[in-house]
Amino acid sequence: MGDKGDGETFDDAVEERVINEEYKIWKKNTPFLYDLVMTHALEWPSLTAQWLPDVTRPEGKDYSVHRLILGTHTSDEQNHLLIASVQLPNEDAQFDASHYDNDKGEFGGFGSVSGKIDIEIKINHEGEVNRARYMPQNPCVIATKTPSSDVLVFDYTKHPSKPESSGECHPDLRLRGHQKEGYGLSWNPNLNGYLLSASDDHTICLWDINATPKEGRVIEAKSVFTGHTAVVEDVAWHLLHESLFGSVADDQKLMIWDTRSNNTSKPSHTVDAHTAEVNCLSFNPYSEFILATGSADKTVSATNDASPTTGVITTP
Repeated sequence: MGDKGDGETFDDAVEERVINEEYKIWKKNTPFLYDLVMTHALEWPSLTAQWLPDVTRPEGKDYSVHRLILGTHTSDEQNHLLIASVQLPNEDAQFDASHYDNDKGEFGGFGSVSGKIDIEIKINHEGEVNRARYMPQNPCVIATKTPSSDVLVFDYTKHPSKPESSGECHPDLRLRGHQKEGYGLSWNPNLNGYLLSASDDHTICLWDINATPKEGRVIEAKSVFTGHTAVVEDVAWHLLHESLFGSVADDQKLMIWDTRSNNTSKPSHTVDAHTAEVNCLSFNPYSEFILATGSADKTVSATNDASPTTGVITTP
C-alpha cells in the first residue's frame, strides 16, 4: 500500500508540474492571443460562473462595470453564493496588449481599470455551489445546485451584502423532487419561472417557481422526467419553443422532450449521441434545429433535431 501511495504522490507531482509549465507557456503567449487578459485569485475555487446582463457605464470613464455570479467550493468551511463586479475597458479604450502589469494582474494597459474582481454580495449557501444560473425574466433571481438533492432559489436583492455570521442559509425558495445532487440547471427563456434541473438520480425535474410554496418555502416538482438510465449531466431549454428541452446523460444518449406530452418517461426523440458519457448540450441560437453535445469520448457532436443525421467533430 505504501508503494502505491508513493506512486500516486509522484504522479500528482508530475501532473502539477505539467500544468504549471503549460500555464507559463499560455501566459507568455497571451499578448498574441487576446486583446486583454485579467487574472484574479479567488479565496476559494468556483465550480460555476455566469455573466449577469446588467452593465454600468460610469460617465467620463474609459471602462464599464460588469457583474457575474460565482460560488465557493471550500474545505469544510462556510460556502457562499457570490455576486462580483469587474471593470472592463470600453471598445475605444487605448491599450498596449504586449504589456503585462504584475500589480493589476492583466495584459493590456488601461490606466483607470482596476483589473480586479470585487465581491459585492456574499450569501450563505448549503455546501458548495455546484451551479448557479439567473432567471432571464428577472436576473435578481438565481437558482443554485447544492450537494444535497434540493435546488435553492435566491433573490439577492432580499439578502444583505454581507452574510450572517451564524452561517445559516435562508433561500427564498427550496425546490424538491430529486433524490441526489447534480449539475444541470436551465431557466426557460420563454416562460417566466420555469426551471429544469438534472440529477445523479437519473431524473430531470421541472418546477414553476410562481406556484404557491408549502411550509418552509418548499415547492415540489411540477413534473419528473425519467427516460434516462444513468446520471443526467445537463439539461437545456430550446431557445424558441417554450415546451421543448434537451437532456444528456451518462447513458450516452441525447433526449428531446416536449412538456405538452403526458408521458414523462418517454422522450419525443432519442439519439445515441456518443460512445461515452455525454457531459453537456447547447442549442444553436441561430438555427432552431441544430444543437451541440460534448462527451467524454473526446468529440463534439452537432445534431439536427429535425433529422436523424448527426455530424461528429473530433476534438483534441
